[in-house]
Amino acid sequence: MLCSGFAMQMASVAIGWQVYEIHHSAFDLGLIGLAEFLPVPLLALPAGHIADRLPRVKLVMVWGIADAIVMALLLVVTINGADELWPFVALAVATGSLGALGNPAGRSLVPEIVPVEMLTGALALRSIAGQAATIAGPAIGGLLFAIKPESVYVLGIVLMLVSSALLVRVEAPPRTSASAALANHGGVLAGIRFIRRTPILLGAITLDLFAVLFGGAVALLPLFAKSILHVGPFGLGMLRSAVAVGALIGAIRLARRPMKSHAGRTLLVTVGAFGASMIVFGLSRSFLLSLLALAVSGFVDMFSMNIRSTMVALATPNHMRGRVNAVEGVFIGASNELGAFESGVAAALIGAVPAVVVGGALTVALAVCWRFVFPSLAEVDQLEDMRPAPVPGVP
Repeated sequence: MLCSGFAMQMASVAIGWQVYEIHHSAFDLGLIGLAEFLPVPLLALPAGHIADRLPRVKLVMVWGIADAIVMALLLVVTINGADELWPFVALAVATGSLGALGNPAGRSLVPEIVPVEMLTGALALRSIAGQAATIAGPAIGGLLFAIKPESVYVLGIVLMLVSSALLVRVEAPPRTSASAALANHGGVLAGIRFIRRTPILLGAITLDLFAVLFGGAVALLPLFAKSILHVGPFGLGMLRSAVAVGALIGAIRLARRPMKSHAGRTLLVTVGAFGASMIVFGLSRSFLLSLLALAVSGFVDMFSMNIRSTMVALATPNHMRGRVNAVEGVFIGASNELGAFESGVAAALIGAVPAVVVGGALTVALAVCWRFVFPSLAEVDQLEDMRPAPVPGVP
């Protein structure tokens, strides 16, 4: 995760800067997010079924190699001048397709190989690895891009291949004939039915969807860096890294002291705090204040993400984790990639600053309303007491 996360974060800085340079358009930045999201709803459900039937470690290895090929194509585009938008849109579709196919297996690995009593801390450690890459990746990616744009993608290719090679030594529990039969139970749509029958999961997942859909501003960071805060590629990398710094601090806190009580209420509070931090970022004209606001958003978002991930892992039987994670991945993809498109459209219509401020205010309102829409979610206390919800037809 450290290697692959480092590669993808470096590339995101380069792609964002290159796309904005073509037409200086916020809409183009949103279009990249939309292109990454479109394959997700089409491929997620079959990919979840595949993740429950085939070895998940091998699926993730293939995913890393395929992403390295996409990086190589981005290198070719950069060498040829990167002066047209369509190659970036096409490769964004490819990246989204690969993510849709690989994510259900990748997100199911940790719950599959870690004992239940250690899962909350293990998910926090997984976040530490991912956020450590996210901190270094954007900053160094921006620096390398300023020196020589091609170097970002060359290093990304190497890191993606290394990430797949490291998985060779990861061993998952062997599949039995009984587990193989359970993996087919309910078919492709089993994940949707399971989440619909489990209000706690439905509430947590949809809250994340709408919070990041309205409150996220990452897609607009190239615009803020260049046109509002007046910093260069390295400054853009620092802005992206600020989110990860806050998230890393939150992940370390959770790894050392996992959530013990009031998990549901904490989830709602942290989502509201995320929206408030976005309001501050949108109104800021100070680079340092903007960095601080983004760091706070990353810190509180790490808490909400850890709570949601633990709920999904503990409430889902192992033979259904691929399909449930596939459905969750559609929601996450909608909140990130579709949220990036929403940010671009809103910024083009009403301006970047009003778009971010209004989005943050809507997120705060959602956190308040969800207490009444999903009361069982707010009442969740200790996460480790959660057990897999029953599946009809499975003893």
